[in-house]
Amino acid sequence: MLDKIVIGICGARGSFSEEATHQYAKKAGITKYSINYLVTAEAVLDAVERGIVDKGVFPIENSNGGVVIEAIYAMAAHVFTIEKMFEIDVRHCLLARPNITAESISGITSHDQAIKQCRMYIKRMWPSVEITEYRDTAQAAKDLGEGVLSETTAVIAPFACAELYGLNVLEEGIQDLKFNYTSFLTVTKRIT
Repeated sequence: MLDKIVIGICGARGSFSEEATHQYAKKAGITKYSINYLVTAEAVLDAVERGIVDKGVFPIENSNGGVVIEAIYAMAAHVFTIEKMFEIDVRHCLLARPNITAESISGITSHDQAIKQCRMYIKRMWPSVEITEYRDTAQAAKDLGEGVLSETTAVIAPFACAELYGLNVLEEGIQDLKFNYTSFLTVTKRIT
C-alpha cells in the first residue's frame, strides 16, 4: 500500500493551483495525497529540490496573460524533473467583503497574472480605482477576508475563495477571454 504523497503548490487554499492539483491527481489516479500550500513557485521548487514534498505544481503560462515570470526565475534557480504539463480553464471573479457595494470599492488587488487576464475588464469597469499586485490570488482573498487588506478593496480570485474566506462575489467570469487557459507543471525531485 502506498503512503500518502505530499504535493506542494504555488498558491493558498482556494487557488487555481489547488484546482489544478486536484485535476492532476484525479487523472493520474492518485487518491492519497495532501497539499502543502507554499504560495510561490520559488517555495514549491525549493521544497521539491530539498525533498520536503514529493511533487510540486505551479503555473507557467496563461493563454492571455503570457508567461508567469516568477515561475521562470524559480525554474532557472532549481534542479527538478518535469513529470507532466497540463492546462486548466481559469475563470476569475471579483470578490469583496460582505456589505461592501461596487460603488464603495477604492482598489483592486490580485496576482499580476490575474490582473493581466482581466485588464480590459478593469479598464472598462474600474478606470479610476487603484490596482495593486499581490503574491497570490487566493492569498489576496484570504487577507481581505481576515481584514489585512482595506475593507474597500476588491480582489480578483477563484470562485472557491468566496466561501472559503467569507467574501461576496461581485461579478463572475471577469477574464477578458472566454477561453482562458493556464498551463501548469507537475515536477519531482531530480534523482542523480
